[in-house]
Amino acid sequence: MSRELLLLVDALAREKNVEKGIVFGALESALASATKKRYDEDVDVRVVIDRSTGDYESFRRWEVVSEEDFYDPAYQMVVEQAVKYMDNPQIGDFIEEELEPIEFGRIGAQAAKQVILQRVRDAEREQILTDFLNRGDNIVIGQVKRMERGDAIVESGRIEARLPRDQMIPRESLRPGDRVRAFLWKVDRNARGQQVILSRTSPEFIKALFAMEVPEIEQGHLEIKAAARDPGMRAKIAVLAHDRRIDPIGTCVGVRGSRVQAVTQELGGERVDIVLWSEDPAQFVIGALSPANVQSIVVDEDQHLMEVVVDESELALAIGRSGQNVRLASDLTGWQISIMTPEESAKRTEEEIGKIRSVFTDKLGIDDDVANVLIEEGFTSLEEVAYVPLNEMLEIEAFDEDTVEELRTRARNALLTQAIVREEMVEGASDLLSIEGVTPDMVAKLGEAGIADRDSLAELAVDELTEITGIEESLARDVIMKARAHWFE
Repeated sequence: MSRELLLLVDALAREKNVEKGIVFGALESALASATKKRYDEDVDVRVVIDRSTGDYESFRRWEVVSEEDFYDPAYQMVVEQAVKYMDNPQIGDFIEEELEPIEFGRIGAQAAKQVILQRVRDAEREQILTDFLNRGDNIVIGQVKRMERGDAIVESGRIEARLPRDQMIPRESLRPGDRVRAFLWKVDRNARGQQVILSRTSPEFIKALFAMEVPEIEQGHLEIKAAARDPGMRAKIAVLAHDRRIDPIGTCVGVRGSRVQAVTQELGGERVDIVLWSEDPAQFVIGALSPANVQSIVVDEDQHLMEVVVDESELALAIGRSGQNVRLASDLTGWQISIMTPEESAKRTEEEIGKIRSVFTDKLGIDDDVANVLIEEGFTSLEEVAYVPLNEMLEIEAFDEDTVEELRTRARNALLTQAIVREEMVEGASDLLSIEGVTPDMVAKLGEAGIADRDSLAELAVDELTEITGIEESLARDVIMKARAHWFE
């Protein structure tokens, strides 16, 4: 029987073009499965085939586990038991008991062959997938073989890939026999069906298409730094030239628009805006909002926000239909973008100045004229008044040295008073601090807004909490849900 087994392994390995080790492993698995049928309970069996003689041995195994992890004596053993079978057993070791090998003929040659063939098919499938991935192609070109529940099954060489309905360009209709080009989006090795998943809506697809149309990208003279898409409608790409002699936008557009038109045609008429990438975030955002012209821009690093001012006549162009232009610009740059007219900007600026003026007059005990001088000189907070270098404040022509010292003293006293009040708020807010995610700084800000207990916090809307505390929306939503948890207990 040993010789017959070796001949079977050799024949299958040749027929399926896989390594003998894979066939041996499949056969060992088949023999182990058959051996398990001797037992009424689920046990762990290991079979080892000698690769040179064809002889095989069978073992029943128990894994050494801790008492906390022990739950099935059929294939587990705690350390205290394991010491009877081996010296110094460690968690993760295996205790093995040799079994009488099962006769190969008893499990039936056909049943064994089915197990082996399945393993071989799996290995063959894995080898095909590995060979395909090793080619390094990120664009898959193939033919639609069939449609399954709206998804297209694409055949490319020996690989079958799946193009999900939600990864197709809206309004495009694919039918069996159609040639299709798509981006290799991901590989799901655990999938029972097609493991290669494609996409025609991914921003990476448009980058790969331009790389195919523009030789300068492959040569390294040009780089697409970012891309954003509204599939089938509009897209934006940001390009950077590594060679100063190259015009990055003109190179991507091509002679008479040939290169960008080829990409647009592949994407079902999707309009593509090509903008220059810049290390300066503000300059990058200005370019990304093209074709709208920007008057001014204010960068808020803390909130990762850009407030962009455009002329009234440019407002619709900057925002785009249904907010498309500003949304794509935001996706492209990674910045939240707020578009406003000069009038809206002036109104917001005046409101912010009014808030600062109110703080100065209230906390420093000064009139509007003195507060306005501080604001005109660029002071926006009590901390700046209290701790900015003395010589900078002495440069203000409207103030003498005594006035400067008095303002600094009042600012420090006001900050000290605020700190004491905040500390008292935190000490008296154990109810709020017991909520996971709530910090002392949040408690202080909530206290200033009149929110002093769990129920008051629970009644807030998400946007109200973000406005009060400045935290992100996802965290605000989580905190509110935890504050409300006791309502449902």
